[in-house]
Parts: sequence; structure tokens; C-alpha cells
Amino acid sequence: MGEGYYPINVLNTIKNVSEVCRIFCATANPTEVVIAETEQGRGVLGVVDGFRPQGIEEAGDIEWRRGLLRKIGYKF
Repeated sequence: MGEGYYPINVLNTIKNVSEVCRIFCATANPTEVVIAETEQGRGVLGVVDGFRPQGIEEAGDIEWRRGLLRKIGYKF
């Protein structure tokens, strides 16, 4: 994806594609996918999502997040 495309903008569109069964993870963190293979085929067992939370959102953080959402065009 290029400039101006953010996962929050395209996630619902991706979920509406008939070939997409399930979205396992939508994050900016590094991830690992756990896959199993049997005689019948392969499947995703789960997703390990990056890091632990780095803190609790405070009043200033809330204002920053809301400003970002408005800036990228996400209706808030």
C-alpha cells in the first residue's frame, strides 16, 4: 500500500472479498503466524502479535489519536 492508505481504511473492504474467510490480525506490530499441515491440507492455528502494551492512554494521547483519525479521514 502507498501513501494515504491505512489499514483502518481498507479493512472492511478486504473482509467483503468473498475469498477472504477471516482476518486473523490487523496490527502495525511484527507478527508470527502459526501454521499446521496435515494430509488433508494446511491451516492457520493462530497469530502471535508483537509486543506487550507500552502504557495506558492518557488525556493527551487521546487528543493525539483523535487528531490523527481526523487527519487520515476516518470519521470520528
